[in-house]
Amino acid sequence: MKKIALLAIGLLLCGQIFAQEDNSTRIPTVDLKTLEGETFSTKQMYTGDHPFIVSLWATWCMPCREELDAISLVYEDWVEEFGVTLYAVSIDDSRSASKVAPFVRAKGWDYVVLQDVNSDFKRALNVVDVPFLCIFDKNGNMVWSHTSYASGGEEEVYEILKSLQ
Repeated sequence: MKKIALLAIGLLLCGQIFAQEDNSTRIPTVDLKTLEGETFSTKQMYTGDHPFIVSLWATWCMPCREELDAISLVYEDWVEEFGVTLYAVSIDDSRSASKVAPFVRAKGWDYVVLQDVNSDFKRALNVVDVPFLCIFDKNGNMVWSHTSYASGGEEEVYEILKSLQ
């Protein structure tokens, strides 16, 4: 009986060693809203051709605005060099969601701006705080993420994008 138990444990351990799990985070499927009020599935972010960036932000979050302002200065170069798209997903709730479109127009950001009014996408990504920025490779796997913003952080994003080529 002991031999059978030991054999079972050994097989179980071998199975765990050889069953290499893919622990990378894939883009979760959630429906968001465009600034025009149309439904946008996060599945549309993944094209299979290029990496993409997701930024969770809010109009009331000063570090969020600073990060997106800093990225806007180099974003056109990133698009040209890497073919990357940045999806700026506002987590403003229903009370402040109407402020997002005028805010973005005033900023002149050239991002795809979406709204996550109920924080469904935020929860699906297990995000606690904003700003939250993450990079997905062309296969839809999250390869890098960070919370908070420090001046110059866009240089690290550039290096990650460069490493994905």
